[in-house]
Amino acid sequence: MTLFLPKPQIALCPKEKCPTFRSPFKHIIRMARSSIDETSQSGAFTRTPSAFRSVISRDPNAPFPAESGRYHLYISYACPWACRCLSYLKIKGLDNVIAFTAVKSKWERTKDGDEHMGWAFPASETEEPGAEPDPLYGARSIRQLYELASANYTGKYSVPVLWDKKLKTIVNNESSEIIRMLNSEFNDMAENAALDLYPPHLQPQIDEINEWIYDRINNGVYKCGFAKKQGPYNEAVGKLYEALDRCEEILSKQRYICGNLLSEADIRLFVTLIRFDEVYAVHFKCNKKLIREYPNLLNYSKDIFQIPGMSSTVNMDHIKRNYYGSHPSIDPLGIIPIGSHLDYSSPHDRAKFSI
Repeated sequence: MTLFLPKPQIALCPKEKCPTFRSPFKHIIRMARSSIDETSQSGAFTRTPSAFRSVISRDPNAPFPAESGRYHLYISYACPWACRCLSYLKIKGLDNVIAFTAVKSKWERTKDGDEHMGWAFPASETEEPGAEPDPLYGARSIRQLYELASANYTGKYSVPVLWDKKLKTIVNNESSEIIRMLNSEFNDMAENAALDLYPPHLQPQIDEINEWIYDRINNGVYKCGFAKKQGPYNEAVGKLYEALDRCEEILSKQRYICGNLLSEADIRLFVTLIRFDEVYAVHFKCNKKLIREYPNLLNYSKDIFQIPGMSSTVNMDHIKRNYYGSHPSIDPLGIIPIGSHLDYSSPHDRAKFSI
């Protein structure tokens, strides 16, 4: 039986209809095996929804209650979606509550006997700086964790993965939902509990801005890079630069994208901006204009990068090795461009908007 749920729900195989049912936390989903496969017949890139959509709650009686040491976050420094989550872990001060492990930068064979390429763990801590072996099960790949959570899973083996060590399953693999949990549900344990990146009075504005930034910028660069025909690329790149110009205009008047208060929308935008000049401009053909040619976007990126904890979420070596080395259909030789090595720790001018 195949279930496909685009909304934030747990994708469950109903017990009374499915003979392979094992527990209420096991999922059966079928979709593309990696993001580069998600192209429609028109040649346009169309991202499929994440499959595991359970929620951690501060309610102690919830199926997944907020508990220190119970959950583990698996990320790739290369992946912008995963780095959203790592950013929250760092700036909320949750390092001692939820541990994290980073995979190797380049995709590798995930299983003997088939051709799937995906996120893999190093065999030792010295194999690749920044990457660590799986500390829980000694898994060779993220794929093994998905198969541990559900033996019948045939979807994407993506990061982030928010893992429940007690139930040995994936709680959630949708970054937009994980960051909401990290923002509020662990506040009793967070070192920076007062930081609210999704405050009630800004929620409608954040939601509205997230919608077009996701579609045209966060996912927009992938629509450009993974397009297989000229028409979808032209449409995507046009919308991308319209959105970047819109951000530049907004940031000419205020410090952050939703005003003068740091919010979720800033973290979501930053993870794309920090990768733009080094990767997306070249690898994804987003070369009409670089971020460093936008004065406000450049200084804004520096401002976010310099928030305590944020710089540790940016590993440009991992970022470049992954994009240029894991998409042979785009870059068959895997040659890594030298890049600009822009110093995001240099002074910026965003304090002029402080209240």
